[in-house]
Amino acid sequence: MPAPVRPLLAVDAPSLLYRAFFALPQSITDDDGQPVNALLGMANLVLFAVERHTPRAVVLCWGAESADYRTAAFAAYHADRPPMPAELERQWRDAPGFFGAFGWRSESVDELEADDLLGSLAQVESAAGGETLLFTGDRDMFQCVGDTVTVLFPRGGKDGPEVVDAQSVRERYGIEPEQVADFIALRGDPSDGLPGAKGIGAKTARDLLRAHGTLEGVIAAASKPGLMTPRQAGALTDDPDALRAFKDIATLRRVNLARPPDAPLDRAGAAAAARARGMNRLAERLGG
Repeated sequence: MPAPVRPLLAVDAPSLLYRAFFALPQSITDDDGQPVNALLGMANLVLFAVERHTPRAVVLCWGAESADYRTAAFAAYHADRPPMPAELERQWRDAPGFFGAFGWRSESVDELEADDLLGSLAQVESAAGGETLLFTGDRDMFQCVGDTVTVLFPRGGKDGPEVVDAQSVRERYGIEPEQVADFIALRGDPSDGLPGAKGIGAKTARDLLRAHGTLEGVIAAASKPGLMTPRQAGALTDDPDALRAFKDIATLRRVNLARPPDAPLDRAGAAAAARARGMNRLAERLGG
């Protein structure tokens, strides 16, 4: 009987590091009194996934706050996001080295975002016959879900991240994973500063995509009488190029990457790195 496939675990490092920073108190510090709450919280999040899914390797994905192609398409993209807190900056710089001691590699690209790397790693892994777990709090990544790609979506509580597969996307949004970018273009995405089509909410976006398949199909239908309400048709024909730009922003770019090699968790190295930063309970959990 063949051994089960061990997935690649690709982690949206900015997403989890921010989540951990705001979830844990800054009173968690190293011996110099510097906050390590984000590093500790992210380590625990990823270790939870490692212990339950036994990945063949862990890759942390990093990138720009705003990809060049996205801000070029829509200047207000990410414009309302506040600057990084000073207490997080030091931990952010330390993160690749700290997690490198776990045997987890970091990948980064300057002009694109972490989600572009996540999607690219999933494509590379699928092409090689493997499976990928994408650990991210970015719902845009639901567009990658399929037979060999699953999203781990963080949530509170002891149950760990939600496992999001294609059926989960259908139940959540009423659309197929490959329609997620079209859905975002129509509904908008407040977290990214994308307004979508005026007056088109999640339910209407779902119904339009069910009826017409894609954003282009929806725009084409808007010019034909009787297929939707005048208000809906007006929202879609007022500036269709803006809607196309929103879809382009939501659509991931491919990054040329090699398939990561197998890399087991280095418990001894991780424990030493944890103790060096005052994380004694984490070091004990790791066996060191």
